[in-house]
Amino acid sequence: MIVGTVKEIKNHEYRVGLTPESVHELTAHGHAVLVETGAGEGIGAHDTLYERAGATIIATAAEVFARAEMIVKVKEPQPVERAMLRPGQILYTYLHLAPDPEQTRDLIASGATCIAYETVTDASGGLPLLKPMSQVAGRMSIQAGATALEKAHGGRGVLLGGVPGVLPAKVVVIGGGVVGFNAAQMAAGLGADVTILDRNPEVLEKLGMYFEARAKTRFSNRANLAECVAEADLVIGAVLIPGAAAPKLVSADMLKTMKKGAVLVDVAIDQGGCFETSHATTHADPTYIIDGIVHYCVANMPGAVARTSTYALNNVTLPHALRIAELGWKDALRRDPHLLAGLNVWDGKVTYKAVADDLGLPYTPAEDAIA
Repeated sequence: MIVGTVKEIKNHEYRVGLTPESVHELTAHGHAVLVETGAGEGIGAHDTLYERAGATIIATAAEVFARAEMIVKVKEPQPVERAMLRPGQILYTYLHLAPDPEQTRDLIASGATCIAYETVTDASGGLPLLKPMSQVAGRMSIQAGATALEKAHGGRGVLLGGVPGVLPAKVVVIGGGVVGFNAAQMAAGLGADVTILDRNPEVLEKLGMYFEARAKTRFSNRANLAECVAEADLVIGAVLIPGAAAPKLVSADMLKTMKKGAVLVDVAIDQGGCFETSHATTHADPTYIIDGIVHYCVANMPGAVARTSTYALNNVTLPHALRIAELGWKDALRRDPHLLAGLNVWDGKVTYKAVADDLGLPYTPAEDAIA
């Protein structure tokens, strides 16, 4: 198969779909790999490294899109990229379609076969291609929140861990999944006063056993959530419903109960965000203030630590890319129901139910694509 990867063009996105090591694996299996010149610069992978791995360096993204049978990316295709997709071409990347009707319409119109990293599953019901970026984003959310809490950035002027004789910051993590766990781990490690909210008793039990006295857990209902948010210096939104838009858990009215200069970090912003007042921001302009509350809603947080993120992502995406290249997408999905769960758009149809439901579009079961 001819596999292509291009330079990411989203604001301050430095990751790349394939590392030189991944290219070497693909070419060793007999596949041709096309890499847009400069695609790996953001992770310190220059064109010569890709050439040594067996890739052909291509001058423009347009030529890569024109020649490749499968495009491997990191972020969702931007409008200019979506216009270059063609019927039958495979797109393998993060998509996050539920809050993005424009992208969904363009992918439907393209006729491409679009496999989303974030909805591929595993035998335990997890999301293995989302997990490494959730780990990165969860840990980064505390770094970002700590910076936003500084007075110069609009925050309360509070140090997360405090100092002897001064209380630490109160950090509230909404959601005890991968993002929430990693956020709590970082916050607790810095000495913050951490509370994690979740609705799943088993998750709360596991978190309690892991953190012991280093973090508190509370069942997430309206009353507990409102109380915790009102007391917090930093709130991390870490709630995910696979493939669907995130629920709006913190309302605009709740902001009025918060301390001025408190910070909200919305890690769910790729799926529309879990704060009512959230809207996507960029690394170039990461925060805004509403009712005295600092909002950090960068939609590609892991892009800031591009090298770590790219290698962590390739570790989990490459095996599926190899399988698709070896077998063709249809046979690969037919043999692996977990990869089949990643099929979001095919032949002008939406094949992921949560996306179809959220956007009010007709739904075609993914099984129809491989019948």
